[in-house]
Amino acid sequence: MTISKTLGLALVLGISATALFAADLRIGLQEDPDVLDPDQSRTFVGRIVYASLCDKLVDITPELVIVPQLASGWSWSDDGLELTMTLRDGVTFHDGTPFNAEAVIANVDRSQNMDESRRKSELSSITGAEAVDDLTVKFTLGAPDATLLAQLADRAGMMVSPTAASEAGVDFGLNPVCSGPFKFVERVQQDRIVLEKFAEYWNADSINFDKVLFLPIPDTTVRLANLRSGDLDMLERLAATDVTSVKEDGSLQMEQAVSLGYQGITVNVANTDRAANPLGENSAVRRALSLAIDRSVINQVVFEGAFAAGNQPFPPTSPWYNKDFPVPGRDIEAAKALLEEAGFPDGVTVEVQVPNNPVQMQLMQVVQAMAAEAGINIELLAKEFATLLSDQSAGAYTASQVGWSGRVDPDGNIHQFMTTDGGINDSHYSNAEVDGLLNSARVSNDMATRKKDYDAALAILQEDMPIIYLYHQAWIWALDEKVQGFVPYPDGMIRLEGVSLSE
Repeated sequence: MTISKTLGLALVLGISATALFAADLRIGLQEDPDVLDPDQSRTFVGRIVYASLCDKLVDITPELVIVPQLASGWSWSDDGLELTMTLRDGVTFHDGTPFNAEAVIANVDRSQNMDESRRKSELSSITGAEAVDDLTVKFTLGAPDATLLAQLADRAGMMVSPTAASEAGVDFGLNPVCSGPFKFVERVQQDRIVLEKFAEYWNADSINFDKVLFLPIPDTTVRLANLRSGDLDMLERLAATDVTSVKEDGSLQMEQAVSLGYQGITVNVANTDRAANPLGENSAVRRALSLAIDRSVINQVVFEGAFAAGNQPFPPTSPWYNKDFPVPGRDIEAAKALLEEAGFPDGVTVEVQVPNNPVQMQLMQVVQAMAAEAGINIELLAKEFATLLSDQSAGAYTASQVGWSGRVDPDGNIHQFMTTDGGINDSHYSNAEVDGLLNSARVSNDMATRKKDYDAALAILQEDMPIIYLYHQAWIWALDEKVQGFVPYPDGMIRLEGVSLSE
């Protein structure tokens, strides 16, 4: 986005330059979000927008403690089969619909039963929901679910207006109506998403902006240039290569937090006939590709050592990491031997789609060069991020460089990707033993019991490898020096309560 384009945006919106700088916040996003419907969406940047648009039943602290948001409190039955939540009084949705127990029940029903919903597996443990009174809802579970509160701290817990959702149906994302601090104004694909302050918000006194503008700018260099020129107030995912430059710039500030997620290569193993290729059909080829990659070199060359090498859905520092499978070193000869074992002594050619931003392109160019030495020829196909995800969901891909922002509970990093009916299992990977282990890990509240299940599942996945994990990133934000009160969170979200712009 150029400076002139941003200033032109101010004129299009009818905002004077003075008002824009005084009362509005402009945030540069690395990608354009997909559909703005919590039940249908899946992008990380979409969740950033939701942090201003859609309140959840519960939220987290920077220390990953689950705390009230729309639910003011909760309690579990002794057998873990009932969760009773009391709800915040005086909350309304942006269209005036009251927030109450019936609204919560309608949201859960939509998440579980709408054909297009990606939240089904996240709320599958809920078998019933009852309005005890107007501000109390009781969930009945088919089995204990240690993950449920963490799910309700994310999209599955985002409350949308039942009135608007019923009227709009599958098109709700064109004009989303929630109950967050800002309400939807307009969206221009690949250009901007505009929200304005919701005057009736239950915590309106903590909101200091009249409007928030989310501006997708995939090029990290251009995004930072817009921040330096004053056309942005903050940006998410500062490139690691720009950290030193920002630290030395007196007009900017930087915040960061260790991510809960990962980046990797998702492989199509059974999603339409596009899986019919050596990479999709043979796990030995996938393991060969993994062995051809030097993850430590990637971290140093692409990210200047700011991130962490990884080979599992959890970083090596996580208590859920399986230490029996440490991050492998690069082994070209072993990779070639696996290819020969798989019947490809002369090598293979595979296509990998990659987001059209410079950082991910550089990452995959490094991977491409490494893989070539083992006889794996990677053809890169750059795509706009929302298009990449859409094609991935539809099975219109061979492999995809994509990541996950991470969740508080370990289940959120693995279950929906690796179980047969997982909501984001774009590989269409299916293994009954993995299903059983990951479903079992959801039931117990004992960490040691859950760890045993995850370890066993990860041992299988090290062989099957539908996702080739590469690294774990840190979230890095760059902000204008005038931005005050921003608190970094390990989930990478931008929460605007208490944030302001100084004069």
